[in-house]
Amino acid sequence: MLDSPLIPALMFFVSISMATYVVADFIIYVSNRYRDRYLQEVAVELDDILIQMPAGRIHDLTYAICGVGFLLMFLIYSYAAGDFAWKGGTMCGLVVAVLLFPIPRLILRHLRKRRLQRFNAQLEDVLGEISSALKAGFSINQALEEIAGQNRPPISVEFRLLTQEIQLGVPLEQAMENMNRRLNSEDFELVATAIITARQTGGELTGTLERLASLIRERMRINNKLRAMTAMGRLQAILISLMPAVLLIGMYFLNPALVVGMFESPLGIVAVVVAVLLQIAGFFVIKKITTIEV
Repeated sequence: MLDSPLIPALMFFVSISMATYVVADFIIYVSNRYRDRYLQEVAVELDDILIQMPAGRIHDLTYAICGVGFLLMFLIYSYAAGDFAWKGGTMCGLVVAVLLFPIPRLILRHLRKRRLQRFNAQLEDVLGEISSALKAGFSINQALEEIAGQNRPPISVEFRLLTQEIQLGVPLEQAMENMNRRLNSEDFELVATAIITARQTGGELTGTLERLASLIRERMRINNKLRAMTAMGRLQAILISLMPAVLLIGMYFLNPALVVGMFESPLGIVAVVVAVLLQIAGFFVIKKITTIEV
């Protein structure tokens, strides 16, 4: 009985089953933690751009986009290879799915960035209006309500949220801090600090707001000038990032067997993955170099 091969086989099966269970449980734990963190971050980003949508929709949409990209790339590669080349098609599909995974988050961040830029562009005029209202005898709360009553999003929407908090009994200082935390705008941080400091010390606020408006106007002028000067560098980053994909497509039309063979070879697949990662890293490095903070 002890010499029977059944016992070692049974022990091997039990050990493999336990190892598989531990690995699967760890993967499920990590995926759940990542999903919870993903939903929290997406919920914050949706609130920042005032989109009433459950964060789970973005999560499901992300996987749907990845699935569609994987399927399309798999079918295109299989059709281009001339037969059912499932290995190369699977690898290409996985690469495309990985590249498509951050797209929804990047779109949300782009929308938030554009909204913040519009807010900062409108802030200069709003500071002038608040200063004029204070000179006319309005209180700071009345001046803020005048801005909130205008139909000028996104700044009117943010000031409407600010005045609603004040009407609900939140102190002006705390409401300004909440708005500053929600926007994460350096320009508005200066404004909030100036208003809070003036209320606490009794300083003259109209002149401070006018100087802040002049400072924001100068910062915008310098930022626009820098963007114009670094436009060529950003364009070069995009062109350099797209060039390998264009060359790969051109090589396929010139020599299809070479490209298909590269994707069917493990070494070729690894080379493609490394090249994609290096291209992404190079794009962000160039973007970092051409981004100058003022």
